[in-house]
Amino acid sequence: MAQAPDLTARKRLSRTGLFLPYILLLGVVLLWSAGWFWIRGKAESEMDAWLAREASAGRNWTCADRSITGYPFRIELRCASLAFSRADSRFTLGPLTAVVQVYQPRQGILQAAGPFHVEQDGLVADASWTSLEASFHGASDGFVRASLLVEAPKVAVKDAGPQLIDIAAKHLELHARPTPARFATDGAVDMSLRLTQANVPLLDPLLGNTAPLDAALDATVNQAAIFRTGQVARELEAWRQAGGNLDIALLSLAKGDRRLQAQGKIGLDDAHRPTGQLDTRAAGVEALVGQIMGQRFGAEKGALIGGLVGKLLGGGSRRQEAETAAVPNSGDASLKAMPPLRLTDGRLMLGPFAIPNVQVPPLY
Repeated sequence: MAQAPDLTARKRLSRTGLFLPYILLLGVVLLWSAGWFWIRGKAESEMDAWLAREASAGRNWTCADRSITGYPFRIELRCASLAFSRADSRFTLGPLTAVVQVYQPRQGILQAAGPFHVEQDGLVADASWTSLEASFHGASDGFVRASLLVEAPKVAVKDAGPQLIDIAAKHLELHARPTPARFATDGAVDMSLRLTQANVPLLDPLLGNTAPLDAALDATVNQAAIFRTGQVARELEAWRQAGGNLDIALLSLAKGDRRLQAQGKIGLDDAHRPTGQLDTRAAGVEALVGQIMGQRFGAEKGALIGGLVGKLLGGGSRRQEAETAAVPNSGDASLKAMPPLRLTDGRLMLGPFAIPNVQVPPLY
């Protein structure tokens, strides 16, 4: 009879052991839930403080119908629309969702629906797309990588010239990362841009065909870390004074049978105009050069210059082969060296000749 209490105690312990995992799981869920709601509240308060700092600096952001959801593993910020305004510009954007994993707070994904409308220093632009996704991988001292992928982008720019600039493409992607061993000292950022099957009606008469344009750019933006969210003119001037420039490793353009590749360096002069030189290689541009130069020297001399360029492009000299080999990522032997393109004093030069009717205005 003395063993009866022991049996009862053992039964109670066994029942407690049966329910213990569920009790622990419930505790973990409650702690995680409390932690998620704390993180959500912290994110909301940080966002409010950031919006207040931006507003005090003259930059006003409006996230319509803002909500923060994503329980249990994500923080999702949703805006029915996003608006921004400051002294020199304003824009509006359609529905926006930004997502961050709770366990990876420095990595985020942003998805946005159009339309996008922007007004900047008298220019008006509208854009739309079928899908837009951006990602950002941050670090304690900056960022690791940022990317933008856009499907079926369409852009229309008004008041940039006598004609509407209208562009529609199949695909656009942009990637950026700090330049290894140079970001900390020079604030340099590598960027890679790809534009696929772009229709640009404004270029069709100039280039003599209606084929879509494929473009690629691999470049380094030196002193990129100096850019902030201030007014464009102020940011560009600070970048110029810091010695900022665009170091182009490869610029590739292809439109029908006309193709061009270039490398060089572009900066800003004291009058805030682009300045620099591009060493170029091309194919199928002889008639185009003759047409352009004919506007300055007459049809006969223009054709002669075009013929000279044709001989340069058709030649196979050791010098051209060496220049072809010197351009990174280029294995196309049909592209031959051309006279360099130079931006100087607001003019665009092809070798020693200024291209007529082309003025390069100040950017700000």
